[in-house]
Amino acid sequence: MESVTFGNGLPGYEVGDKSAPGLIVIQNDIIKDLATTLSKEGFRCLIPDLYKGKIGVDAEEASHLMNNLDFKNAVDEIKQAVDYLKATGAAKVGVVGFCMGGALSFCAAQHCGVAAAAPFYGTPNPAICQVEKISVPVEAHFGQLDTYKGFSDVETAKAHEEKIKAGGNKDVVIHIYEKSGHGFFNALAPGGAEALEKHGNPVPPKEELSAAHERLVAFMKKHLLA
Repeated sequence: MESVTFGNGLPGYEVGDKSAPGLIVIQNDIIKDLATTLSKEGFRCLIPDLYKGKIGVDAEEASHLMNNLDFKNAVDEIKQAVDYLKATGAAKVGVVGFCMGGALSFCAAQHCGVAAAAPFYGTPNPAICQVEKISVPVEAHFGQLDTYKGFSDVETAKAHEEKIKAGGNKDVVIHIYEKSGHGFFNALAPGGAEALEKHGNPVPPKEELSAAHERLVAFMKKHLLA
């Protein structure tokens, strides 16, 4: 993995073959490990540093960072990341994001020219993203036990699925993980399970983590490698 700049001098991290399809990975606690893993599946991964070096180390700090993020500017930076990947060898670009990054993945699907989007446990403000206008394939992942009402609970997730379908895009699926809650993918990281417990989130079973990872890889291979 190497540090890069792209667009208007924006910072980020990149890993993977330059000629491989691009995959933008939007920030969570295990982002560098995840990007490295996904690069081994045949993707060129770019992590745009939307927080310019700041990472939320606990729930309160992460919430503060998300609430203070300029989402419109973040969407513009993701668009610059897409343009950079396409200009430097990637024929197609997808996006995957977690929590705040999940919300931004929906935004990228509408505004940024990606070929596919995989949001995890996060939905966007309708003032920034009108999901019914999304026309690219979407595969979203949410935990049944997620208690973040209006943002990543199951009812909100299913409502977004219906809006996308109502807009004419039938290539959308929401996977619900029955024994998982918010942030469940972080359990893949060393110490991730303990961190979830500390913040009152259930630790997902290994089979649900494996299913989410396998579905993500298969979805991106289908839409970026074809």
